[in-house]
Amino acid sequence: MRYPRTTRDVLDGASFAIERGRSAAILGPSGSGKSTLLSVLGGLLRPDAGTAHVDLGSQDPDDAAVALRDVTAWVLQTTNVLPDRSALDNVAVAALTQHGDRRHARAEAERQLESVGLADRAHDTARLLSGGELQRVVIARALASGRPFVLADEPTGQLDRSTSAMVLEALLRSSGDAGLVIVTHDPEVAARCDVMVRIDDGRVVAA
Repeated sequence: MRYPRTTRDVLDGASFAIERGRSAAILGPSGSGKSTLLSVLGGLLRPDAGTAHVDLGSQDPDDAAVALRDVTAWVLQTTNVLPDRSALDNVAVAALTQHGDRRHARAEAERQLESVGLADRAHDTARLLSGGELQRVVIARALASGRPFVLADEPTGQLDRSTSAMVLEALLRSSGDAGLVIVTHDPEVAARCDVMVRIDDGRVVAA
C-alpha cells in the first residue's frame, strides 16, 4: 500500500489477524505504518493488494470494507465527546445507534460506565471530567456499541504515566469478548496484551 503520488510503500506484505476475546498491540516507531494498518483493519482504507476482512464469508473488496466498518469501534488519542452532555449521554448514543431502544441504551451505558470505574460520574457533563476520565468515557462508548472489535490508536498517548495505567487497565479489563487492537509506542502498554506485533517500515517484523 502506497501514499498517493509517491513510490513509497506504507505497508508492504504486512500480515495480521486477531480473534475475538484476544488483545493485540501494534508496536513500532513513528511513520512505521501502525496507524495505516489500523485504518485498514477498520475498513477506512482499502489496501492496493491483498485483503483485509472479517470472517463473515465475504471476499468482495467493497463488501469487506463495509463489513469491517460495521464490526469495529474506535478509541482515539483525542477524546471526541459532546462537552455539554453527561458521560451517560455520551456513552448511550453508541448503544442507541446499535440497538435503537432508549431504555436498553441507557442501561447498557450505565453498565459500561461502571465497568470502567465511572459509575459515580455518569451524570456529570463531559467538560467536568479529567483527561483520563474522558478517555474512559470513550472506551465505555466503544464497548457500548456492541461491536465485536475495538481498535485503539494511541489511547494513552496524551496521558501521564499513572493515568495511562488506569486507562489501559479499564480498556483491557472491560473489553471482555471483544477483540482489541492497540497501536502504541509504549512497550509497557504492549506487554499487557496477549499478542505483540512489531512493525517497521511497513513490514511486520515480529509477532
